[in-house]
Formats: sequence, structure tokens, C-alpha cells
Amino acid sequence: MLFSLKSATAVSAAALSLVFATETFAADVTWNVSLWGKRRAFTEHVEKLAEEVSAKTDGKFELKLNYGEALSKSRENLDGISFGAFEMAQICASYHPDKNPSLTVLELPFLGVKDLNEEIKVSMKLYEHPAVKEDLARWNAMALMPSPMPQYNFAGKGDAPKTVSDFDGMRVRALGGIGQLMNAVGAVPTSVTASETYQAIDSGTVAAASFAPHAHLSFKVVEVADWWTKNLNPGTVQCPVIVNIDAYNALPDDFKAALDSSVSPALAHYLETYDKVYEKWWPELENRGVTQIEFSEEDLAAFSEKAGPIHAAWVEENTANGLPAQEILDMVKTTLSN
Repeated sequence: MLFSLKSATAVSAAALSLVFATETFAADVTWNVSLWGKRRAFTEHVEKLAEEVSAKTDGKFELKLNYGEALSKSRENLDGISFGAFEMAQICASYHPDKNPSLTVLELPFLGVKDLNEEIKVSMKLYEHPAVKEDLARWNAMALMPSPMPQYNFAGKGDAPKTVSDFDGMRVRALGGIGQLMNAVGAVPTSVTASETYQAIDSGTVAAASFAPHAHLSFKVVEVADWWTKNLNPGTVQCPVIVNIDAYNALPDDFKAALDSSVSPALAHYLETYDKVYEKWWPELENRGVTQIEFSEEDLAAFSEKAGPIHAAWVEENTANGLPAQEILDMVKTTLSN
């Protein structure tokens, strides 16, 4: 009995010591980050951000990445940020355009964004606009960095479109301005989520989906696709990483500096990662026998003509809702032209 008591005392002491050790080495601040899907090119800058922040604070500031919609549905991340369910999240403006209308300017079709570097430049410029800050602040949110997306070309199953008219009546997964563009050429856009797209195409619910190459790979669209629009380049989506304003303001100054200074290396890592995506993308198309469709200059011009009225309608609608919409669109076009 005496031996058992001593053993129990020793075990208790060891357990108490472990608790103190755990507390000693635990992060001083832990932020939960809400993500959907699995780790992929789209999330690599968030991975790098977490790594950089931890290194700069000796592990005292941790970004805990939660994948697979473990904390929230992708369409509800902005809501979760608004009431502090978590401190950081990725969102896509087109999932809830009425809640973040200022961000949707970068989802307008045929803006002329040439590459991911330009997408980063124009996104960061947009986030600094006072009206955009005010727009997001309604949800207690601020934009930290973009998730720069290449042009959202279509991958589809069945008969491949060869001209603009071939999209007439086609049901497609297309969000934001791309969806509006496809509607203008007679297609039927739907807002199927990324994780539902493979099943939607495989079952015939939709014929095609617009995604960046990494998403066509990650969500396995390429596995059911017969064709891909190589040069349509209709536009892209705006998917920033946002943070809860209260959580950000509560950070010690050195933690804020660590977070802010980690954005640049995080985005540089993202660009390096996306170069590797293309190294995989082209062979994947060829190995699967996916037809790469190249539209004529006449067809591309016909698509482009449809974008003008969509831009004008965006300005009119958002001006009526209190945004300096023309000013924002002009700033975007000026930034891209410089």
C-alpha cells in the first residue's frame, strides 16, 4: 500500500511537471484559421505565413490552420470572422457579393490582368482604398493579403464549345463576373461550391466549371473533363485572407509587426508554388487526353464586347448602394495600366 501511494505521488508530480512544461512552451497567442478543402497551391501562402510568424516570434504566436471546413463552411467564413468564431480565414468575394461588394470589382470579366504578380499588385492597392476598408469593417474584417488566382478557364465534359454560340444553353459552374459574362453569351451559370464541382460535372448537373489550374487538379475536375478552354481567359475570382479587426488590434506590437512583415515572403512562396502547378498541369492534360480549345480572335473579341455592359452595370448598382464604384474601377484600371 505504501509503495502504491508513493507511486501515485510520483505519477502526480510527473503529470503536474508536464502541465507546467506544456504551459511554458505553449504559444502566447493562438489564432484559428478557417480554410476549406485540403492543403494545395491556393493555401500555400497561408502555410508560409504561419511558418514565418512562428519563426519571428519564437513560437509565441501560432496560426493554427484548420482545413476541410472544420471551423466553418466556405461561404460562412466572413460571418465567422464577424463574430469572432476564429481570427483568420480565406474568403471568396463571389460567395457573398452582397456582403463585400467592393471586392467584386476584381471579379469583373476581361479586366486585362496579365499574370499573378499583377493580380497581387492590384489586390493590395484595392485593400488600401478607404471604401474597401469600410466595406469589410462592417463584418469586423480587414484584408491581409490576396490569394492571387490565374484566369478561370473552363474544363468540361461532353461536346466541346468551338465558338461563343456553343455556350448557349450550357449549364456551367461560374461565379461573379465570369458568371455574368457566361450569362451574357447564353450559358446558364450556377454557384456550385468547389468541393461539389466534381460530382456536379460527373453526374451531368453542370457541363463545365471555371477554375484556376490548381483547383481543376485539387478538386479532380480534370479527371472527368474532356476539354479545356486554353485561351478564353474570362477573368478570375477575388479570394483574400482576412482577419478579425479586434483580434488584430489586440496583438502586441511585435506580433503585429511579425504578421505584417510575413505577408511579402508568404506571397513570394505562393508564386513559386504556382510555377510548380503549371509544371504538373500541362502534362496532366496531355496524359488524360483533354482537348485544349483555342478560340479565334473574332470569338475572343465577341466575348470581350460582353464585358463592357457588365462593368457599367457594376458601377451603376454599387454607386446606388453607396460605394464610389466608378472611382474604385478607375483605380483598378489605372493600376493595371501602369
